[in-house]
Amino acid sequence: MGDSTATADLDVALEKHRTELTGYCYRMLGSSSEAEDAVQDTLVRAWRSHDRFEGRSSLRSWLYRIATNVCLDMLSAGNKRARPMDLTESTPLARAALAPRPDSTWLEPMPDARVLPTVGDPAEAAVAKESVRLAFMAALQQLPPKQRAVLILREVLAWRASEVAELLDTTVASVNSALQRARATLAERQESGPEGAVSDPLDEEQRKLLERYVAAFEDYDMTALTALLHEDAVMTMPPFDLWLRGTADITGFMTTLGASCAGSRLLPVHANGLPGFAHYKPDEDNGGFTPWAVQILEISQGRITGFHCFLDTRRWFPLFDLPLHLEAEADEAEQGR
Repeated sequence: MGDSTATADLDVALEKHRTELTGYCYRMLGSSSEAEDAVQDTLVRAWRSHDRFEGRSSLRSWLYRIATNVCLDMLSAGNKRARPMDLTESTPLARAALAPRPDSTWLEPMPDARVLPTVGDPAEAAVAKESVRLAFMAALQQLPPKQRAVLILREVLAWRASEVAELLDTTVASVNSALQRARATLAERQESGPEGAVSDPLDEEQRKLLERYVAAFEDYDMTALTALLHEDAVMTMPPFDLWLRGTADITGFMTTLGASCAGSRLLPVHANGLPGFAHYKPDEDNGGFTPWAVQILEISQGRITGFHCFLDTRRWFPLFDLPLHLEAEADEAEQGR
C-alpha cells in the first residue's frame, strides 16, 4: 500500500511541472511535437531514477537538469527551426510558387495553455508570453544550444547565475559569458520592421482590430483587409517557403492562389502569446467547413504586421483541441453567440 501511495504521490509531483517544462523545451527546440516528446522523456527518466535523487536540489531544479540534457541531446544534430523569412527573400506575387520544405525545417506553433503556467504576477506572465512569440522563438533558434539554455534560464525563468552554473556543471563566469554572447546575438537580430507589440490582455483597440479582421476575412473583403494590414505586413504559410510582403501581394495572393478560402470561418485560438484563429474553409464535398490553417497574428500600432498560416491541419488542429469539421449550422450558432 505504501509503495503504491508513494508512486501516486511521485506521479502527481512530476505532473505539476509538465506545463513549465513543456514551455522550456519548446523554447529550446522550436517544435511543439519535439517539446512534448522531450518532456515525456524527462518525466520517464525522473520516475525511473527518483530513488537516486538525493534532494540536494529541489525536484524542480533536478527536472530542469534532466530536461536540459534531453534537449541538448536532441539538438546535437544541429537543426535550427526557422520561419520562411529566415531562409529566403520575399517573393513577388508574380513569381509566387508553393514549394514545401520538410517539417523539421519550420518553427512550429504552440497553444498558450500547453506552455504558459498560470502565475499570479502580471509582469512574470507578460515575460512568459513574450518569450514564446514567433519572432523571439526564431531568434532563440540562432543561438548555440548551451547559450540558448543559459538565456532562457536567466532571462525568461529568472534563475540566478549560480543556479544555472550548477545545472550545466559549469562556472558562474562561464554562464555570464554565455549570456553576454547570447544577448549580443539577439540584439543583432532585432527585427528591422514594425514590432509585434501586443498588450496582455488585449486592449480595446486591439480587440476591435481583431473583430474587424474576422469580419473582413470571412467576407473576403480585400479593401477592408488592406485597411487593417501594415504596409510592410508579412504573410507566411509553412510548410511552404514562400512568404509575401506588403498589402498588394498579400491580398493579390488571397484572390488568386488563395481564392478557395472565400467564405471561410475563423474561430479564436491563443497561440505563441499572440492572438490567432483556426481557419476553416468551405468543404465543397461534405458541406460545412474543413480545417485549412492555424493563423497567428502579430499586431503593432493598430495594424496587423504579421499573418502566419500553419497549414498542416492534421497536426495542428488536434494539438489545439479543434474539431476536424464544422457543420454550417453549428458554426453559425457559434458565430452568433
